[in-house]
Amino acid sequence: MPHTLRFALHRRRTLAAAVAVALAGGTLAALAPVTSASAESYPSWSDVQQAKASQAAQQAKVTEIKGLIADLGTKASAAQQQADAAGAAYQTAQTKYDEATLAQQTLQAQADEAEKTAKRSEAQAGALAAQLGRASSQDVTTDILTHPSGSGDLLYELGAMSKLTEQADGIYADASQDRGVAQGLADKAQSAKQALGALAQQAQSSMQAAQRAADDAQSAVQAQNDNEARLQAQLVLLTTNEQGVEADYEKGVAAEKARQAAAAAAAAKAAQEAAQAAGNQGGGNGSGGSGGGAPSSSGWVRPAGGYQTSPFGMRVDPYTHREALHAGVDLAPACSAPIYAAHAGRVTFAANGGGYGNEVILDNGGGISTAYGHIVNGGILVSVGQQVQAGQQIAMVGSTGWSTGCHLHFETRVNGSAVDPVPFMAARGISV
Repeated sequence: MPHTLRFALHRRRTLAAAVAVALAGGTLAALAPVTSASAESYPSWSDVQQAKASQAAQQAKVTEIKGLIADLGTKASAAQQQADAAGAAYQTAQTKYDEATLAQQTLQAQADEAEKTAKRSEAQAGALAAQLGRASSQDVTTDILTHPSGSGDLLYELGAMSKLTEQADGIYADASQDRGVAQGLADKAQSAKQALGALAQQAQSSMQAAQRAADDAQSAVQAQNDNEARLQAQLVLLTTNEQGVEADYEKGVAAEKARQAAAAAAAAKAAQEAAQAAGNQGGGNGSGGSGGGAPSSSGWVRPAGGYQTSPFGMRVDPYTHREALHAGVDLAPACSAPIYAAHAGRVTFAANGGGYGNEVILDNGGGISTAYGHIVNGGILVSVGQQVQAGQQIAMVGSTGWSTGCHLHFETRVNGSAVDPVPFMAARGISV
């Protein structure tokens, strides 16, 4: 093969590889037309063509474009790191609040039980007081003087009254102690309850910060995707004598758009078929059911298929190997299986939740919210502010965050506090 032909083919492969590699990691949003802002910030094709007029200008433009590509990558990486840190901070704050809530509820239960014990002790002491009052109303001295023959019986009565008084003193002391214990526990429960407000606010603020950081990271990645493929193609134009570089780039962009549109359509069709199949199976309300489907009369559905693999409550976390509160239940269908909205609501969080992995949270109204964690990368199908319906697919099962295998971590919350999803959903006609 002649040298000139091999060189031409090499340049063509270089161009195709540059465009393909730059496009491979992008999303459909990354292929949107360049905005006026990015057109002002990045070299145009005309700028690149003009730079080829002199070797100095060409080299300067090459340096500029390489710097822009590196800067895009640096900003995207830094933004992602910030999002990861914000997600971890949110998860830490939420876990702290959940564990404090559980501790407060335990204290309150102990205080309620101590209150019952104190009331029983006080009632017993009151009954003895009444008995002593009745006994002391009799004039024992007069009985001794007027009935000397019965003095032995009366002395026995005096002894019995003395014993009764001693017993009463002991019961009164116990009642007083029980009342002190009950009051002490009640005070601790009240103090813990007051502290929950600040912890709840911290969890909420951390969640919002995590969402902002995730949005910023997405913007940085989108900016990288929007511009890097074009910049790489412009480098090819600058560093080779290749003709039609811009046209080939645009052709590649159009092909990638068509491919991703077809993939999105196929995914939407598959999701629709999965939802229909779930509906045909009766809504998946039984244990190990398919999830989704038609809502029950209460408006709720099972959020995913699979059997429950971990219940609500304290446990040794299989990821951290430390005892911690598991604030939801785990359902384990197949990887990438659909996750459905358990009830109609508004999306309040759709981002990296630290140990929760990729997570979606819905405000279901009436102080109730539901959370869906460990979603597969790229598997969040909704955005913040979006209104969804019960049974609508909102995500896909994954193993992100603190997870040892594909599953859905599902939480139900009432006024921000985590409650066991099993009785909560059972009260609404759904078995998880």
